[in-house]
Amino acid sequence: MKRIQPIHAAVGMSLDDFLLDPLHAVAQLAGQRVAILRGGCVAFYVEPSGLLQGSPMSHMDQPRSEQLQAGDRFDLLAGEVLAHEALRVQRKELSAASMGILRNRLDAHVLPHFRDIRPSQIKARDLDAFVQRLTAQHMSTTTISQYLVIVRKLLKLARKQELIRDLPEMPQVKITNRPRAMLTVGEYRRVVQAAMRLTRTQSLSPEVKATDGERERFWVQPRNRTLPPDMAWAIRFMVNSFVRPGDVRQLRHKHVQVVRGESLYLRLTLPETKRHDTPMVTLRPAVQVYERLLAQAKAQGRGGPEDYVFLPAEQDRNYALAVLGFWFKWVLREAGVATEDTFGRPRTLYCLRHTSIMFRLLYGQGIDMLTLARNARTSVQMIEKFYASALSGEMNVALLQSRRTQR
Repeated sequence: MKRIQPIHAAVGMSLDDFLLDPLHAVAQLAGQRVAILRGGCVAFYVEPSGLLQGSPMSHMDQPRSEQLQAGDRFDLLAGEVLAHEALRVQRKELSAASMGILRNRLDAHVLPHFRDIRPSQIKARDLDAFVQRLTAQHMSTTTISQYLVIVRKLLKLARKQELIRDLPEMPQVKITNRPRAMLTVGEYRRVVQAAMRLTRTQSLSPEVKATDGERERFWVQPRNRTLPPDMAWAIRFMVNSFVRPGDVRQLRHKHVQVVRGESLYLRLTLPETKRHDTPMVTLRPAVQVYERLLAQAKAQGRGGPEDYVFLPAEQDRNYALAVLGFWFKWVLREAGVATEDTFGRPRTLYCLRHTSIMFRLLYGQGIDMLTLARNARTSVQMIEKFYASALSGEMNVALLQSRRTQR
């Protein structure tokens, strides 16, 4: 029989509700102790300052050994880490997206692996086994290293709570940075031409994912089984604007300004991504793409500031992005371009951003990495690790052999 866990609080609240706004949640409960629940069980308690002393229900009244035993669980440590990170989100020290990634990784692998292990009994072999688990999932060394950062946070909290005296030796994972997948100029041209051809012929997509017996998978609605001009526009727009697929998903007309002057370009004032919030500047071809998108939207009674630029009829923006990804793979096959590059790296929508940055590195006249990095909302270090590392002399031999003109 499952043991019923007592709740030593007058009020309970789900972990998700608490993390939305921790300080507001506590303020609304008028100084009462709050039990934060996760999966029907108490993850941890929130103690207003006035209850910390002299309360008959306070855990301070318990013997120290009982306190340690009660808190000697990784799921409780995870709840406290999430609460701490939620406060960082409030202070703008951490993005909400990073918080979501942390929660997903805890649920996906960290807590399932350490469910039956007490923090006080953790050994180096348990951490080695965790790395083996992640390796079996074919995760990159970068992702495995990020998981170990989460485990280290949990163990540091365990040490702070005196569950452990010293941190066990962490596994050493050598991070291998691989250049991103991209398209060559010829492949890019073929992909755009294939997208335009599929739009004209109104061909049906060759395959659609359906549902299976266990869970519903991504389903392409019948209305999205023929290719509209949006796909060719999205490809050209991304290669000429440096945006990420996530930016395409949330791009609204209020984020776009056409700048006409000595240069013609779009100024994109997108919401913050990965702690970058500066405007982005596109190349000239992106202006033509946007104007066509806007004309089509207005013909359909859309195109207002709050309307989305790509697939504006789809209010589920995750679905809209998934449709674009599905279309892109379809177009790659139609164009005769492999869905993986020669190193086995998948060509997804993200490869269009990589293509955009690589084209500037290869063909931009005298562009410096700092300007490129800031405009692409990334860092020079990231460009050096994942983009410039793939450059070779033969990729731009003409520039290497060029000579300065005599004045």
